[in-house]
Amino acid sequence: MFIGEAGQAAKDLWGDVFENSAPVYGGGKGGQFKMDPEELSGVIGQWEDLLDQIVHDGQLIERMRGNPALAPGRDSVSDNYAGKTVESLGALQKQNESMRKYAQDYIKKLKDARSKMLVTDAGLATTFKPSAT
Repeated sequence: MFIGEAGQAAKDLWGDVFENSAPVYGGGKGGQFKMDPEELSGVIGQWEDLLDQIVHDGQLIERMRGNPALAPGRDSVSDNYAGKTVESLGALQKQNESMRKYAQDYIKKLKDARSKMLVTDAGLATTFKPSAT
């Protein structure tokens, strides 16, 4: 729901943000998420796909850094240009490595949560089974 002229202007510019929205996972309080194991597996798959792309990008960055033809010519200006390019690619590679580590750590946390969830669910299932007495 938009309120007033400013809200209508935002709606006119960006459309209705509540229309065709993507699924939102969670619903817990204090930064907690609630999802069933199947939903969690789907989220893990999405993060693994993202990690694959990050790793692929890192390989491309490494190949660019190792390219001997970065300098457009054989003079000091070209050498300076190539040096700055290598520095920039180095910064990009550090950022890529940081993203890779973050994604790997987050995937591990998600998998740990899923494992705990499955163990807890299995334990509760045996707790509430009728006894054979």
